[in-house]
Amino acid sequence: MSTQLYIKDIESLFDDVQRSEIFDDQKTMTDAVPLFPVSEINEKYEKEKNNEDFDLKSFVLSNFDFLGSKITIEREKQLPIDQHIEKLWDELTRTAPEEKGTLLKLPKPYIVPGGRFNEFFYWDSYYVMLGLQASGRIEMMENIVENCSYLIQTFGFVPNASRTHFLSRSQPPYFSLMLDLLAESTNDREIYSKHYDTLEKEYQFWMDGETGLENDSATKRVIKTKEGATLNRYYDAENTPRPESYLIDIEDYKEPAGKDFYRNIRAACESGWDFSSRWFADGDQIQTIETLNLAQVDLNCLLWHLEKTLAQSSELKNLLEKQEYYSQRAENRKKAIDQYFWDAKGKIYRDYHIKNYQQTSSESVATIYPLFLKLANLGQAKAVIETIEEKFLYQGGIVTTTKNSGQQWDLPNAWAPYQWLGFLSSKNYGFDDLAEKIKNNWCSNVERVYNNTGKLMEKYNALDTETIAGGGEYPNQDGFGWTNGVYLKLKQTNI
Repeated sequence: MSTQLYIKDIESLFDDVQRSEIFDDQKTMTDAVPLFPVSEINEKYEKEKNNEDFDLKSFVLSNFDFLGSKITIEREKQLPIDQHIEKLWDELTRTAPEEKGTLLKLPKPYIVPGGRFNEFFYWDSYYVMLGLQASGRIEMMENIVENCSYLIQTFGFVPNASRTHFLSRSQPPYFSLMLDLLAESTNDREIYSKHYDTLEKEYQFWMDGETGLENDSATKRVIKTKEGATLNRYYDAENTPRPESYLIDIEDYKEPAGKDFYRNIRAACESGWDFSSRWFADGDQIQTIETLNLAQVDLNCLLWHLEKTLAQSSELKNLLEKQEYYSQRAENRKKAIDQYFWDAKGKIYRDYHIKNYQQTSSESVATIYPLFLKLANLGQAKAVIETIEEKFLYQGGIVTTTKNSGQQWDLPNAWAPYQWLGFLSSKNYGFDDLAEKIKNNWCSNVERVYNNTGKLMEKYNALDTETIAGGGEYPNQDGFGWTNGVYLKLKQTNI
């Protein structure tokens, strides 16, 4: 019996389960594995659901398996933090040799984040790789790259996470950066040639719809500005409530939510920033979310890196026409990043609003990407560094925005990826004192929480280091893949 599950195959039952809140977490039902053929479960449900003594939870528990839906890590003895992380690598390792429920098959073992997240996540895995590199676990780094390559070759992109209900969106495109990390770890530049087709296939996914696109219009993930420049945005092919947050989305759909509300929600999930005032037209209410109206600075910097990697890989393969093509694309995007995202007066890179023809007012730590990828000139870098020091760096690390909205990707929360990006960006331009401060502030926060709780967390409170971070749709999770990775890498990297 095939146990692969698409949520649409149990639409009526799924809707009833999520609306009735028989589980504390809406993700629980999305992770369910059918014990019988789905058609059989549906038939049984339709027949029994109106019976007087029918109990929905009992029905679900007798027809689905929920093993491993949450990862709990308990230890009698608290180890030193670095030893704890080394043990976590093994405890967070999973395999998926076959489809099971909504879980997609993957050819190689992989690391999951932890807590409620028990599947392979795309951009998380890059930050996990940093720690694996520090731990000398090169084989697992290779596994992550192979899994991403398999997903791109199978679906045309790396889904948000390795479940069937994520097949409508990706996450920030880090595959080319993963290759850099692996090439650096193995001293093998053949990696780029080996994965050349995969790089191209991912690029085609992000650029799908570009051909024939007129100025001042957008389709899927591609934007043509009024002036004719090509930029990209986050997107999702579906415009329905997210299965993993089904009831939350339905309840949030109220005035002034527009007809693309669900797609805007999902597009923000593709960014990895779910959710932030960065996406809200009024800066406060999720109902004003307008992710689709924005060209994002982080995404466009990552796609510049993909174009640059394709140009260099074309050269390695002696594909001179393609080398010229991708080099030109990278050059055009570099100019567009300066033109549309750089705010000299504000000393910050901002997202660009494609309908208002101006930058957004939101101040976000995504401003660091042009420095991380060495796209900024020295003057721009110096200005951004001043902004980071003045507005984003606190006692417990770098925050994501300057606004406290109650959303988890806003102040006061510090997330692992941006500690590494901030550290390396400072180092790239010779601001070593700031790099050291970023490293020490966040690592001390991680150590303090670990000493108090025995856990590594998904995110941290940068302002009040006595308090565990909050905000968002679910409690702070422990585990935690990218925190483990960034902490190890920062501790190992000297100025």
